Amino acid sequence: MAQDQYRVDLSALDNVIKKLNGVLRDLGNANSDTKYKTYLSPSALGADAGGAKFIEARELADAHTDMKTHIEQVVEHLNDVMDKFGTKTKKAHGAYQNQEADVTADMSGGA
Repeated sequence: MAQDQYRVDLSALDNVIKKLNGVLRDLGNANSDTKYKTYLSPSALGADAGGAKFIEARELADAHTDMKTHIEQVVEHLNDVMDKFGTKTKKAHGAYQNQEADVTADMSGGA
């Protein structure tokens, strides 16, 4: 009766681990892209000319740099959270798998 009250589906945990690995792989790509594929040169939006300063272009370039830094931090945090969750899920899977093996051995007279 106790067996019906609590059951862990190891194949479901396997699927979670596979999906987490996919998310981590995508986050790795996002991490790389945010660092290396979003460069904006300071003069890309316009440059000072003839002694006049193009303040709006500078402000936009600075805003881009600030947002790029923020996105890098967000992606790094997500990567860290997903990695920790994946590690914990793998540990839980292993513990449940070991418990299942122990119960099976006990039931078959292995102890």
